[in-house]
Amino acid sequence: MDPSPIVSLSAVLFPLLLSLYLLIVVLRATARRKLRLPPGNLGLPFLGETLQLISAYKTENPEPFIDDRVARYGAVFTTHVFGEPTVFSADPETNRLILQNEGRLFESSYPGSIQNLLGRHSLLLMRGSLHKRMHSLTMSFANSAIIRDHLLVDIDRLVRFNMDSWTARVVLMDEAKKITFQLTVKQLMSFDPCEWTENLMKEYMLVIEGFFTIPLPFFSTTYRRAIQARRKVAEALRLVVRERRRESERGERKKDMLAALLDEGGGGGGGTFSDEEIVDFMLALLVAGYETTSTIMTLAVKFLTETPHALSQLKEEHIEILAKKGENEALQLEDYKSMPFTQCVVNETLRVSNIISGVFRRAMTDVTIKDGYTIPKGWKVFASLRAVHMDHGHFKAARTFNPWRWQNGSGTTSCSMNVFTPFGGGPRRCPGAELARVELSVFLHRLVTQFSWVPAEQDKLVFFPTTRTQKRYPILVQRLNEVRAM
Repeated sequence: MDPSPIVSLSAVLFPLLLSLYLLIVVLRATARRKLRLPPGNLGLPFLGETLQLISAYKTENPEPFIDDRVARYGAVFTTHVFGEPTVFSADPETNRLILQNEGRLFESSYPGSIQNLLGRHSLLLMRGSLHKRMHSLTMSFANSAIIRDHLLVDIDRLVRFNMDSWTARVVLMDEAKKITFQLTVKQLMSFDPCEWTENLMKEYMLVIEGFFTIPLPFFSTTYRRAIQARRKVAEALRLVVRERRRESERGERKKDMLAALLDEGGGGGGGTFSDEEIVDFMLALLVAGYETTSTIMTLAVKFLTETPHALSQLKEEHIEILAKKGENEALQLEDYKSMPFTQCVVNETLRVSNIISGVFRRAMTDVTIKDGYTIPKGWKVFASLRAVHMDHGHFKAARTFNPWRWQNGSGTTSCSMNVFTPFGGGPRRCPGAELARVELSVFLHRLVTQFSWVPAEQDKLVFFPTTRTQKRYPILVQRLNEVRAM
C-alpha cells in the first residue's frame, strides 16, 4: 500500500488543527482583554480543567486545586469545567454578591439530568415568584414554633426508635439515612415507619445513585435504574396525594407539608397545585432531607471520635441534661437551647465537612465584580463555600476540626460576616437549616448518653462526587447500661 496519501493527509490536517487551536487561543485572549475577565486558565480546548478538578477531589486532600489557582490568580479566577467557561469564586464578598442577586444578576443553572431525576417542579429548579412562595412555605414548616410544638418530639422518638435496634456492629451512614428519611416522610406526609416507607426508601436509594453517574440511560445501567425508580416513587407519592385530596374534601386535615400544599394556591397565581407539582416538590424535599443531614450526622461522629477531648466535653453537656430528666423522657426545646457546646460541634462539622461544596449560577447579564473584573452574560459562576471555610485567612488552622473556635461567637478570625455559609445564602438559602441543626443535636444527645463506640475499621473521607466516608463509617457499639452492669 502506498503510504504517500496518508502522509499527505497528515501534512494537511496537522497545520489545520494547529491553526484552529491557535485561533481559539487568540479569540479567548481577545475576548478576555475586551471584557477584563478574572485571570486564570481555560485549559485544554473542550476539556478545560475538568480532569484536574475531578482528580483533586478523588484524593483525601482536594484543596490544592483551589489553593494553587488562588495563589497564582487571586480569590476569583477563570477556569473551564464540565464543558463551560466558569468564573470560580473563593472570595466571600463575591460569593455574597452571587447568592444575594438570584433572579436579578444570576439564575440557578443545573444540568437536564437533574430535572429528569427531581422533576421540573422541584424547589431546586423553580424560579421567580413561584420559587419565592414555595421557599417561604417550606421555611414555615421548619420554624422554631413548628419544631417546638411538633417536630422535636418526632425527631427524638424516631432517633430512639432506630437506636433501639442497634447491636454490636453498626454502619453509621446507613442508620443515619434511615433516621433522616423517616423524619422527612413524617414531616411531609405524617407517615410513621412501616412497610410502605421501607419500600419507598429502597427506591429512593436507587434515585440518589443516579445523581452520581453518567446521565445517559443507554450507557449507564445505574442511571437507567434511577429513572425507573423515580417513576415508581412518583407514582407512590401520587397515590398518597390523591387519597389526601379525598380526605380534604371530607373535611379531614393533617398538620404536615402535604396539607399545606393542598391548601395553597398553585402555579403563578390562583387555583390549586396540580398533583404533578406537589409530587415533584415532595420528591425533591425527600432527597434534600435524606442525603445531606445523614452525611453531617456521620461526619460529626467521625470527627468527634478522632477528637477525644471534644467528645468528652460533649458527653458532659448531655449527661447534665439527662440528669434533669428521666432517661426515656422526650427532649424539649429548652433542652435543645441548653446545648452550647453541641452547637459549637454542629458549626464545626458543617464548616469542615462542606456537604454543599458550592453553588453554580449563570450570569443573566454582564456583571462587574471586585477589582473591575467582568463575568460575561451566559457564563457560569461557581461560588465555592468550601474554599472560604477552609481558608486560613478566615479560620485559624482552618483544616483542623476545632469546635472550641465557636465559643467566642463567630468562630472566625475574619472581620467579614460572609465567611460561614454552610447553608448557602440569599433567596435560595436552605429552608431546613435550623431543622438540620436540631436533628443533629438530638441524634448526638441520644448517641452519647446511650452508647460507647469505636471505629470497626479504618475509614477515610472522599470528596467526589460528594463528601462522605468511603466505607459509610462502620462502628462497634456498646450500650452504656450494659457497661455499667458488668
